[in-house]
Amino acid sequence: MITGSCLCGSIRFEISGEPDSVSHCHCKMCQKQHGAAYATYARIKRSDIRYLIGEEYLAIYNSSDDILRKFCRECGSNIEWGRNEKNPTKVGIAVGLFDTDFHVSSIKDICIESKETWLVD
Repeated sequence: MITGSCLCGSIRFEISGEPDSVSHCHCKMCQKQHGAAYATYARIKRSDIRYLIGEEYLAIYNSSDDILRKFCRECGSNIEWGRNEKNPTKVGIAVGLFDTDFHVSSIKDICIESKETWLVD
């Protein structure tokens, strides 16, 4: 079981299953949303996340045709992103929100064509 919360604590969630994968996404949308060189997401089954409190604080932004991004309307923490039509059963959860110790054996870098030139490896 993985637990997590947003910065202000208004939203708390738990994840019952193990993530399928973890990735650092270097796309421009993730860079803009996180204000960072990349965003780190755990890909999980949508049915494995349960909001314990604060689901009413989730704001939704449709960042492109099929992508919905959810964030806390109180503190702005990025919570999840997912596809409506192409893969509605999976969702990406921002790993930085996890309150539980989380260990992963590998993290894949994706959308590296947008990787910032100032990012030091």
